[in-house]
Amino acid sequence: MSGRGRGSLGGRAAVVGIGATEFSKDSGRSELKLAVEAVQAALDDAGLAPADVDGMVTFTMDTSPEITVAQAAGIGELSFFSRVHYGGGAACATVHQAALAVATGVAEVVVCYRAFNERSGRRFGSGVQRREPSAEGAALGWQLPFGLLTPASWVAMIAQRYLHTYGLTPDAFGHVAVTDRRHAANNPAAYFHGKPITLADHAASRWIAEPLRLLDCCQETDGGQAIVVTSVERARDLAKPPAVIVAAAQGAGRNQEAMTSFYRDELTGLPEMGVVARRLWRDSGLAAGDIDVGIIYDHFTPFVLMQLEEFGFCGPGEAADFVAADALPLNTHGGQLGEAYLHGMNGIAEAVRQLRGTSVNQVTGAARALVTAGTGVPTSGLVLGADGT
Repeated sequence: MSGRGRGSLGGRAAVVGIGATEFSKDSGRSELKLAVEAVQAALDDAGLAPADVDGMVTFTMDTSPEITVAQAAGIGELSFFSRVHYGGGAACATVHQAALAVATGVAEVVVCYRAFNERSGRRFGSGVQRREPSAEGAALGWQLPFGLLTPASWVAMIAQRYLHTYGLTPDAFGHVAVTDRRHAANNPAAYFHGKPITLADHAASRWIAEPLRLLDCCQETDGGQAIVVTSVERARDLAKPPAVIVAAAQGAGRNQEAMTSFYRDELTGLPEMGVVARRLWRDSGLAAGDIDVGIIYDHFTPFVLMQLEEFGFCGPGEAADFVAADALPLNTHGGQLGEAYLHGMNGIAEAVRQLRGTSVNQVTGAARALVTAGTGVPTSGLVLGADGT
């Protein structure tokens, strides 16, 4: 793999502000309005003004460009603006790029954001409907004619192989769903606040694309989330404790496609997340046993299990038992299954709350958090730490 040397980014930038809209199924306002509300809330949380911002990062597949959000939020000149591709795989990469800009002096205060009407407007879960000709789109020509039309159907192929290889049943995925919903039940911001589920509920939910049931699939959500990044030195002068970016990484595996990497030698893991894991552990000097809380991207439950295995929290095929044993506090906001689907940006915010000590499901003494982004696509990850750890 590339980038064999240890990175020098760690400890040079920090998350200092988090802000979100409410999470709903029908926001009743434009995606631009959602983005601006989230950005303003994050700046208020950081104790900064729009005039302090000189950088912005978001995702592709976004209807609210950086310069438009900046204008609507009262932000002035920008010296850095960027977008990251591959849907939810971009979540931690937005913070990665913000940290790179801050560490190199390209920008001083960078806002990362994601805002969409993903339930009342365009629904990513509806799959491919219209697509401009592209190399990436051409690859789907090997899948779509055979009925693999949606993200759930693409993931189901890999999930089925995982179960077969390790002699498991679809009930193995239920532990992730139950854990997320247990945490969401305590979270007033979560769509499923007050609504925990049991393993029996999971097993009784309808098939979506076998072996995935309804409760294995994340929500579709309207809302916005923003993250503010600046230097560690400046962060220490602000009102709230910084969440230091200990390490950040992006990763794409060999023979990588976007959700349809069926021609790899093995289908029981997520090599793109393996790239991220190796880089995070190398750059941070940490290992799985050093992590206090895991915010693991949960668009589909099988990929949570595979991510835990890629990071070395447990061996191949062992992650269902690992989750069932509560061996690691996991998705303490409720995840995308329980809180909201914001392409993982709300997970970054939860990691910050854990390090501040303000989560509704606070892990005592949490000092290091692992956050991952969407899998099955080129992806990204973060290790965040409390200042001084």
